[in-house]
Amino acid sequence: MTESGGAAMENSAGPVRRPTIMEVAKAAGVSHQTVSRFLRSETGMKPATRDRVRAAVEQLNYRPNLVARSMRTRRTGRLAVLLPAVTYSPARMLSGASEAAHEAGYVLEILSLPDAGSRTERMLELAESGQVEGILALAPVDGGVVSRPPSGAAIVVSPDFDDQMRGIGALADASPVAEMMEHLAGLGHRRFLHVGGPSQFASARARREVYLSSIDRLDLESAGAVEGDWSGRSGMEAMLDLPGDRRPTAVIAANDVVAAGVVRGAMMRGWRVPEDLSVTGWDNLEAAEYLSPSMSTVDVDLERIGADAMRRLVAVVRGEVFEPSPTPLNRIIWRESVGPAS
Repeated sequence: MTESGGAAMENSAGPVRRPTIMEVAKAAGVSHQTVSRFLRSETGMKPATRDRVRAAVEQLNYRPNLVARSMRTRRTGRLAVLLPAVTYSPARMLSGASEAAHEAGYVLEILSLPDAGSRTERMLELAESGQVEGILALAPVDGGVVSRPPSGAAIVVSPDFDDQMRGIGALADASPVAEMMEHLAGLGHRRFLHVGGPSQFASARARREVYLSSIDRLDLESAGAVEGDWSGRSGMEAMLDLPGDRRPTAVIAANDVVAAGVVRGAMMRGWRVPEDLSVTGWDNLEAAEYLSPSMSTVDVDLERIGADAMRRLVAVVRGEVFEPSPTPLNRIIWRESVGPAS
């Protein structure tokens, strides 16, 4: 898909004329060179000038003429995102990346390839073709090839997922587990259970490790650290398999689906949530807020991961300094599933 400006477009009511850069300049009370500079980068512009130009661009709904700009500057105004060919769709992360690209005035192309080798080959072809100005890989590529800067497009490889789109890097940060356990301990909880995810996931391993270290650090008792499979059934079975004399008062579940299974298993044993058992999840799925009781969970800002990765690419393309968002990636949301220990 291509965006263009300064040219007529057809719709059902006839041709609609798009505003030109000269009209934007006139509305902002600046030269067209200033508008062009704003569209390339806002860095170094006086705040008042920048605000006037931005207001004029938004008021006129101006979009740069990418075809003309490409012919004049050899820039295409296009960026590419490479993904693995897996069933999981990183929709939220792509949403953030797409919004960041469009805010910077770029068109985004998305390519899905099955393995690191094919992604690397396609990435180098694209980089040298002149079709795009930058390439963002949201999954691993051949690091040996990437370390040799190719001619043409800029390249940024996100460190957040492995080849199966399993979270690594910042997405494997398990520090919220320690925060949740500290909070629960403050509510009087002493015996905990962890129902985790499969051990081949870095995020699952990290949460188990933080759980066990928090048990020792806070002088708590563990009723077990069960390896599940991210399913509600694994949470339910973990509760049903517990010996009667090992009932925990708090469960740290691998995700919201597992947590829902934990609640179901607790109900089957006659345990009330949160009166007899507090439960936490992870991911802040939309349904978590509407369960009964509503689920305490960890919200992961996947949109920000995509947006930051794309902004890093845009900064490399433009020769600017990238400044990541200062807000935390993970945020604990306390809801009805947590209460004082009985």
